[in-house]
Amino acid sequence: MAEFTVMVAPSGARRGKRDHLNLPVTPEEIAQTAADCYVAGAGALHLHVRDEEGQHSLDAGRYRTAMEAVQEAAPGMKVQITTESAGLFSPKDQLHCLMQLRPAAASVSVREMARDLAVAARAYAFSAEVGTRVQHILYGSSCIAQLKEWYGDGTVPPSMRDAIFVLGSYAPPVLGQPEDLAGFLSAAADLRLNWTACAFGRNERACLLAAIAAGGDARIGFENNIETPEGEMLQDNAASVAALVRAAQDAGHSLKEG
Repeated sequence: MAEFTVMVAPSGARRGKRDHLNLPVTPEEIAQTAADCYVAGAGALHLHVRDEEGQHSLDAGRYRTAMEAVQEAAPGMKVQITTESAGLFSPKDQLHCLMQLRPAAASVSVREMARDLAVAARAYAFSAEVGTRVQHILYGSSCIAQLKEWYGDGTVPPSMRDAIFVLGSYAPPVLGQPEDLAGFLSAAADLRLNWTACAFGRNERACLLAAIAAGGDARIGFENNIETPEGEMLQDNAASVAALVRAAQDAGHSLKEG
């Protein structure tokens, strides 16, 4: 049986209140969600912030405000920012966010950074210099091949081995399936990754249980899914976290601190 950690991704870049009334958008809502999810078993928060119109933002000031609110509400919870572009930002914008914020942890999409190889090299080197823990976002075998190439040519420092496997997609809508995991594990078999999985759609919990059983960690939350396995609306992010933790423990796995 495996030990596992849970990170919660409570909002993402695209969903809003129209999708679920309990999706947190403001710093105060995110902070309360963080506190509730920490009690439910999530040791870390994957953080997105929004601008005045509710659109995805990489603004360092907005990040700082949200991070301070989370720290006050859930002092024990780790925070990982995202540099995700969501079709709005360039690699230079993503690098600027990292340089302005110098976060303890950040997720970085390999396929987005691959749009500008010079900027990618600067982003990874800067993160290594300031001690940002980078988690590589991997959407499939092409992302894994790119990461492998970057380890080989030194673009990505060899110590940066954290990654997240993304099962399914938001747009176009593709449900993640537990069997999707095998392709990631095969393609990344020689990379010695510290890996986590997330999954889009109502199969999220089944996918994450498969990931835990295979030795990975889990990221769960309304960024990827707002439904129960039966297709009903989840109450909130904390309910989603709690249900996963219960199911994993019922399967004989044990939760460790994130």
